[in-house]
Amino acid sequence: MLLGGQVVVHLLSGKIHRRNTLDQMAMVGPQSLLINTITAAFVGMVFTIQVAREFLNFGAESAVGGVLALALARELSPVLTAVVVAGRVGSAFAAEIGTMQVTEQIDALHILRTDPIDYLVIPRVLACGLMVPLLTLFSLSIGMSGGLLIATSQYNLAQSVFLNSARNFLGFWDIVHAMTKGAVFGGLIAIIGCSWGLTTSGGAKGVGESTTAAVVTSLMAIFIANFFLSWAMFQGMGSASLP
Repeated sequence: MLLGGQVVVHLLSGKIHRRNTLDQMAMVGPQSLLINTITAAFVGMVFTIQVAREFLNFGAESAVGGVLALALARELSPVLTAVVVAGRVGSAFAAEIGTMQVTEQIDALHILRTDPIDYLVIPRVLACGLMVPLLTLFSLSIGMSGGLLIATSQYNLAQSVFLNSARNFLGFWDIVHAMTKGAVFGGLIAIIGCSWGLTTSGGAKGVGESTTAAVVTSLMAIFIANFFLSWAMFQGMGSASLP
């Protein structure tokens, strides 16, 4: 929480290292595409397998695509994307900064009158805050493609029925909420990973412990934040209906 407050203050001051930020964006975004794609595709296919059979038994085949779209947009895509990023990127942040801390490179930055928060933390927070929402949208599209593949090939559901269902159920604000969740989760991952890295001590053993703690703490923060965000965004009666 203390580091998060410092990040906000430094962001308001407008000091941004563009080169570091672009480097971190490349690591968070493009380099995470492959694992994100594989995860999203199989999640979409598994969800469709679980839902399609039951819906077809009840004669509600027109709702399969819509239910998958809502599940991916509201919960699965933001949360699973954040989990993937926490495991891949959050751990890297903690290990990299933790190594700099135990080898006294952070002290060297202070001697050079360079603020570690401006130089190390802010670029990582911006990178996660900007790229995780984009990865979430990408995950949504890949998950829908995987679900469409299973629905059409395994359950003989017409492609037009599946897509029309998704179009009828999914609203503009569902996309906005998915990106909002992604931005919040990305910020949490970056701040927690950097915080554990900056507080590392005890040599190589301490780096390993900080890396593990960063991932575990990030996952807990994601799930807890997801509850409060969902509670704030999706209260009341929904507007989706069967066509």
